[in-house]
Amino acid sequence: MERAPDAPIFDPAAFRLTEQEAELTARAREFGQKVLAPRAARWDREASFPTENYQDMHREGLLGICIPKEDGGLGASFRAYCLTAAELGRYCGATALTWNMHVCSTLWTGALTEDLEMDAVTRAEHRLRRRQHYERILKDGAVYSQPFSEGGAAAAGTVAFGTTARRVQGGFVVNGKKIFASLAGHADYYGILATEQHDDHKLSRRDTLYLAVPANAAGVTVEGDWDPLGMRGTVSRNLVFRDVFVEEDAALMPPGLYHQAATRWPHMFLTLSPTYMGLAQAAYDFTVAYLRGEWPGTPPVKRRMYPTKQIAVAEMRVMLEQTKALWFQAITEAGPDPSKEQVLRAWAAQHTVMENANALAAKAVRTCGGQSMLKSLPLERIYRDSRCGSLMLPWTAELCIDRLGRDCLYEKGETDT
Repeated sequence: MERAPDAPIFDPAAFRLTEQEAELTARAREFGQKVLAPRAARWDREASFPTENYQDMHREGLLGICIPKEDGGLGASFRAYCLTAAELGRYCGATALTWNMHVCSTLWTGALTEDLEMDAVTRAEHRLRRRQHYERILKDGAVYSQPFSEGGAAAAGTVAFGTTARRVQGGFVVNGKKIFASLAGHADYYGILATEQHDDHKLSRRDTLYLAVPANAAGVTVEGDWDPLGMRGTVSRNLVFRDVFVEEDAALMPPGLYHQAATRWPHMFLTLSPTYMGLAQAAYDFTVAYLRGEWPGTPPVKRRMYPTKQIAVAEMRVMLEQTKALWFQAITEAGPDPSKEQVLRAWAAQHTVMENANALAAKAVRTCGGQSMLKSLPLERIYRDSRCGSLMLPWTAELCIDRLGRDCLYEKGETDT
């Protein structure tokens, strides 16, 4: 039995989606159901990167979803991207999550930078420089990654990145290490965050550079194994940079602009959450279809008549609707210089999506029963993948709670001394 086309996570009429958002999410939903879902078990089983998915996404134009239209891309807004990514996440978490790392290299350098302060000359140079990166993506299907974590507090935004870039004739020399580097060994360019190193003062977050390091550059190595609980297809191994030279044109942002973005556009760190919004929907979708005896490959046995099953599904629906409502509001508010309330809401939305996705998957397992945990069915993978969300920097579940508690009780500059 083939599954009927899935309904939208966010109904275009009910949520007043734009024409672009409705079209992109419909495309993603069809692509995810037909292309991503049948392959998802393979990437999980092998802990292998979904290269074929990326080839197909290139043909679909999805690698350029956030590249401005004037540069040949689809020109998706922040919200349009998030909604589209959620639809992909319900079919293959690992593909959606790594796709996010790629897309951010265009979202951050594209629409987001248009909201930031630059003088006219710097802006013109930036637009010209980013175009060469966009052309690689659109013409050649080049894949960019975004290694962030280093094992310390840098990814959380509290200290400078330990990966450094020293300015030399014609470019930079990069040294450092990134851990949990998704797409390691499979991206064509690593969009790394590094601190520009000056001889006369210590490393500063204000000196953060955003550089596209070619994967084949001398001194770039991929190290370590990758055999995690979930999100196995992300292949997030360690990246090491030893005296790696990159040219001046490797800069994805002008010097100092990343720090301005991180300070003025904090919703940029919310882009990991769409994948988990999709996984939350997927856990609910599976439960309903399974209890109705309609999941492909399973006997047409109905289990929906039992009150305990009905109550569980009702509770799942309430949690899902709560999660969707808060998250949709947060991504709708995304923009430069948000209010304190908007930032608090963004943290609350991140925490809610990351925790509720796994809570829904856990309830789905208990409600559907032991057979649903077979690897021939997607629920156990959804359960494992969804557990990873609350651990992901820079806004882990713990950090969101820590920041919410502090900023709900203190205004900027207040102390108890």
